[in-house]
Amino acid sequence: MATFGRLLSVTRHRVGAVCVRRLTATLHRNMSAYTFESLAVTTPREHVMQVELNRPEKRNAMNRAFWSEMVDCFQAIAAEQDVRAVVVTGAGKIFTAGLDLTDTMGTLFVEGADVPRKAMKLRHVIRRFQDTFSVIEKCPKPVIAAVHSACVGGGVDLITACDIRLCTQDAWFQIKEVDIGLAADVGTLQRFPKVIGNDSLARELAFTARRFEAEEAKQMGLVSRVYPDRAAMLDGALDLASLIASKSPIAVHGSKVSLVYSRDHSVREGLDHVALWNSTMLQSKDVAEAVQAGIEKRKPEFSKL
Repeated sequence: MATFGRLLSVTRHRVGAVCVRRLTATLHRNMSAYTFESLAVTTPREHVMQVELNRPEKRNAMNRAFWSEMVDCFQAIAAEQDVRAVVVTGAGKIFTAGLDLTDTMGTLFVEGADVPRKAMKLRHVIRRFQDTFSVIEKCPKPVIAAVHSACVGGGVDLITACDIRLCTQDAWFQIKEVDIGLAADVGTLQRFPKVIGNDSLARELAFTARRFEAEEAKQMGLVSRVYPDRAAMLDGALDLASLIASKSPIAVHGSKVSLVYSRDHSVREGLDHVALWNSTMLQSKDVAEAVQAGIEKRKPEFSKL
């Protein structure tokens, strides 16, 4: 029996090593699909992708390419069977300065014979911009935002579409849109109040464009952890992503879908939704594997999605 146990252990080790090599090779082949002007995409950990806003010379301001590339990027990640968690970061000195006014404002001036026709065209542009962040919310993999220094305007839209938010001690946030003469229209006004659970404070920050720091962000519930510096935060974010990735991808996916659905529906509707969802998902092999791994006191091994 002991010999069989040792043989089983060695077999698992060899099979695990082969799986890791295959996973690495697959991800390397797939990385050619992640070549962008405004983003840098890497795989720093097994089953984890890092999407970095990559215009440090422009303070990661969101240019025209960004608005379409985020959609392409996260739609591709959603289809990646070997990816189970995502970390979003910003390159350079800050997370993001928000909208790149010099590059993007031209798209907001549309031609048309009269006001209603112009409005219809402009509404289409705004909806495309909204998709840039809604695609994060729709992604079946949990997305962790790791914010350092400034997170302004569109940055708040972005991180409120993420599942988990972390930041550094020097991080600060600002719902900036009223300062440039417009109401935030790509997600902050819809998601931020629900994230922090304080309607009065959400309105204050949206009406005044007041800057708030990391400590206040944690107190209000915008972020769950604050780290001393960017390096520590990135390590923490990747550790958290790896922990999530070690769980059943079916269970994690279902949890995200249910949390997003329940946020926008009643408790009764949320319960009905998860009952319907789990009537299928409880038949997954992941349930038996998780239970068996617990009995055998070993790490469970889950198939890719």
